[in-house]
Amino acid sequence: MEIAKSLVYFVLAGACEIGGGYLLWLWLREGKGMGFALIGAIVLVLYGIIPTLQPGNFGRVYAAYGGIFILLSILWGWQIDRVKPDRFDLIGGLIALIGVFVIMYWPRG
Repeated sequence: MEIAKSLVYFVLAGACEIGGGYLLWLWLREGKGMGFALIGAIVLVLYGIIPTLQPGNFGRVYAAYGGIFILLSILWGWQIDRVKPDRFDLIGGLIALIGVFVIMYWPRG
């Protein structure tokens, strides 16, 4: 149960980081209105708060989050930007996800 809860926090943080960054991207690169920038900034602040709900120390949480971020970025690119991941994207994402489980959830003695 704790692992599932932790993974939900990781996914929420990733959605906020990628989503907030994307809104800022749209504002700066695509000429969207200031509302995109404001909402993006608010979402990025949420991204900064959500990881504090994780068990563990800052370094371990953020190291593991990096693997989640990789996987979510591949999924974002596929679903939002319509860039289908190739086998190397999928292999890299799987390696990153394995790293998440080793860093964050491997039993320690």
